[in-house]
Amino acid sequence: MKKLINQPDNVVDEMIEGYAAAYPGYVKVLPSNNRAVVRSFEVRPGKVGIVIGGGSGHEPTFMGLIGKGMVDGVPVGNIFAAPPPNPILEVTKAVNTGGGVLYMYGNYMGDCMNFDMAAELAAMEGIRVETVRVTDDVASAPEPADRRGIAGGFFVYKTAGAAAERGYSLDEVVRVARKANDAVRTMGVALSPCYIPQTGKPSFVLGEDEMEIGLGIHGEPGVERGKIRTADETVDVLLDRILSDLPLARGDRVAVLVNGLGSTTLMEMYIMFRRVKAHLDELGVNIHRSYVGSYVTSMEMGGCSLSLMKLDDELAEMIDAPADTPTFVQA
Repeated sequence: MKKLINQPDNVVDEMIEGYAAAYPGYVKVLPSNNRAVVRSFEVRPGKVGIVIGGGSGHEPTFMGLIGKGMVDGVPVGNIFAAPPPNPILEVTKAVNTGGGVLYMYGNYMGDCMNFDMAAELAAMEGIRVETVRVTDDVASAPEPADRRGIAGGFFVYKTAGAAAERGYSLDEVVRVARKANDAVRTMGVALSPCYIPQTGKPSFVLGEDEMEIGLGIHGEPGVERGKIRTADETVDVLLDRILSDLPLARGDRVAVLVNGLGSTTLMEMYIMFRRVKAHLDELGVNIHRSYVGSYVTSMEMGGCSLSLMKLDDELAEMIDAPADTPTFVQA
């Protein structure tokens, strides 16, 4: 696999340097830690700080969501690896303006351990930190609390960011974020692997005529492997699994995200969304807002994921709120 990089061991640091240089009006890298990226603009005192993070390789998440109405800071890990406690703590201190800080990240062992350690260190410095773990991946475990966090985390970050922007207290921002997480389900499908720069090896192996349903964004095993299906057939499989876990009734409202995993074209994603809408129309479920594009990738992995968020009035208001980041703008 060919990649436009320099030394493989430097890809994350050089990416951060380039990103900060490209968007100085949005982000800056803290001089105390070159893996700590925070907003470069001022916010009102007392605003709840929103911190998300995880491994690199999922761009534009996580750094790409720093901006008004979204996220205040991101500690950056190595490719597919959790950030260490130190950059998490440095980001926490930088974005805290007196209202406390909310951590949000996917439910992975390394992230849970390191963010929890950082929260303890922040408490020792007098900063209150709360945590919401994203658990939207239907394929990863039967019980929601045990599930991984994947592309549906975008909805959780969006709602929490909107609540913080509106001046909600930390307790209220946490409530909204947990409510959002409980309302989101995601299923993915992989067609081809990504290649880790340091090794040049694929993250998994699929036959030319194979696809895998439910495969994780780091190459974790899915729930079903078989011959490649049409776009419509694939959407129906993904939706059936989502709807068996998130029952929807006629008249319900949802937000929909068709997310590309890295090498999937917009053409393919729009074809997928076409079937999503037709399927939901048959059920009498209304699409309140839709998002189509590469939001949470796995470098150049082929495939996509489908996320549904069941909305009530409060969640719809938060999803509709304005946001302005380098990679996501909503008026």
